[in-house]
Amino acid sequence: MAQQQPTKVFKILGTPEWQAWQDAGSFRGASIDLTDGYIHLSTAAQSKETFEKYFAGQTGLVVAEVDLSQVTDPVRWEASRGGALFPHVYGSIPRTAVSRVFEEVDGALFDKLLAEQS
Repeated sequence: MAQQQPTKVFKILGTPEWQAWQDAGSFRGASIDLTDGYIHLSTAAQSKETFEKYFAGQTGLVVAEVDLSQVTDPVRWEASRGGALFPHVYGSIPRTAVSRVFEEVDGALFDKLLAEQS
């Protein structure tokens, strides 16, 4: 039987990108997302590694918790790092799908998010 995927996932992005998301009412992706053709997201279990690999040492970050049940565009769980399935949105994410926003972003935040999902 297939494992149930979480409905709450996370997007790490810069404050200007978050502000643009709020202003536009939807998010089509950061530059890497636009290049790859889909919006990269991570589960709570994947978020800390994503943060450490791609965002370490950066300031002005925001983490948006996205409720996938509120995303109408296609969401595909696709193999990425180490074969793990990551959620990718092909299209956009409405602002209304963001259930929480974290502006204090560090490794401890991702530990907390993972503990909440356990």
